[in-house]
Parts: sequence; structure tokens; C-alpha cells
Amino acid sequence: MARIIFLGTAGSSAVVSKQLRSSGGIILQVGDLQFHIDPGPGALNKAKEYGINVHNTTAVLVSHNHVNHCNDLNAVVDAMTHGGIEHRGIVMASKSVLQGSDKHHPFLTKYHQGLVEKIIPVEKNHKIGVELVEIHALSAEHTDSSAVGFKFFCPKLTVAYTGDTQLTPKLLEELMGTDLLILNVPYPAESGTGMNLDINAAVQIISHVKPKMAILTHFGLQMLKVDPILQAREIQRATGIQTIAAHDGLSISPGGTVYHSPVKGFD
Repeated sequence: MARIIFLGTAGSSAVVSKQLRSSGGIILQVGDLQFHIDPGPGALNKAKEYGINVHNTTAVLVSHNHVNHCNDLNAVVDAMTHGGIEHRGIVMASKSVLQGSDKHHPFLTKYHQGLVEKIIPVEKNHKIGVELVEIHALSAEHTDSSAVGFKFFCPKLTVAYTGDTQLTPKLLEELMGTDLLILNVPYPAESGTGMNLDINAAVQIISHVKPKMAILTHFGLQMLKVDPILQAREIQRATGIQTIAAHDGLSISPGGTVYHSPVKGFD
């Protein structure tokens, strides 16, 4: 049994800084395994609010080094290990997160590196096995050149998360065979900038991959103004694929139930 919980759906820095949407990342639970993807600002607060025990986290996965994806990485590692009392857990992250880049120091501190059982610098095409789940690093073309996405091959389900990227033929190829597709779509229409997806790109991806379900998340200010729910409906009409606009606290059990938390208003 798998379950996905959205601890936040904020994309752009304007949405994150004003907390018009939360930015705590995504939780994927597969049996006894718990994966925390892209723990941005507020990850621990939102985990508590939505009933997630961070100490049960098996692995933390970070797609790239932008603050809205990795700001709370150290805090999550601290909670996962009870401040180092238990030497456990895995961190899988792009090289920019773990080794730094020309603009950033490494985000995972040396102290927190010593708290976890394993640290894996993830590159495109990297394959990692965690018990019964195999994780593939997807190609991403973003302003962080080491950015990746993640594809989870679970016993009865394949889940893909694009991370931040522009549309490329390589990504389309790698996403094939996905059952549940999570797309970071900050922009409406054809207005994508900064090597990110927009609604037009999302339609192309969903039409090509044909997942059983697609979920839009990581919304910028423009997307919130035009209403992501309406955008998802348009995509579903265009593709014939069930498409959902995520909101903070959305919980999905693929093949089962979709649980909706109250949606906060947008000013």
C-alpha cells in the first residue's frame, strides 16, 4: 500500500516567502518505508500538522540546491535521527546539495552528515535500491546543472517526480511506464521561464507518458492567480488523463482514496 502526502505546493520564491502555499516537500510511504522529497521551509511544522512522524523517515531525497527544495534538510535529518541518538537513515541528493557549487556551500552540514547511515550523491541515470523500492534519478535541465528528478519503482506502483526542469526528449523517454506522475509546474499557459515547466509542457508530457494519474504541484504566483484546479481540469480535457492540482495536505493512496484537507484562501 502506497500513500503520498503533500507537505507543501509552493513553487516560486514569492509564494514561498509569503507562504501563500506551504513548502515542506512531499512524503511517499510504501509499506514501512517513508521517503521525504525536497524538504523546503516548514517541513517539520507541516509534517506534524498532517500527521507524519519524521522519525520514521527512511530516506530524504533532494533534487537540487534551491532553498525551496532543501532549506530544512538538516532539520529533517536531526528529527529522523533524534539528534544523532540513532545513527540511521539515508540522504540522497544532487551533488550541488552535498558538495556545493560555485554559488552555494553544501547544504548538509558536516555535523548532520555524521548522523545518518548513508549519504549518496545522486547523478542523472543513478539507480539506488532501498529494500523493495528501486529509485532512478531522472534527467533534469534546470538552472542548477546537477538537478535531478526521481522515479520510484515500488512493488505495485511506479511514481515519478520531475523536480524542477524544462521539457526535454530525454525526460519524456525516462518517464515512460509511470503510473503516478508528479509534475512541478510553476507557470500557466506557455509562460515558463528559468528552465521550468508550464501548462503547455505539462500537456505534452502527460499526453506522451499516459500515466494513470497526473498531479500538478510547485505553483508560482501566476499559477495561483489563474487557479491550479482550473488548469488541471483543462489538462484532463486535453489529454483524457485524470489530472489533479495538489494543495497543501493532499493525501493520495493510488488505486484507493484521495483525502483532501481544507484549502487555504489566496489573497
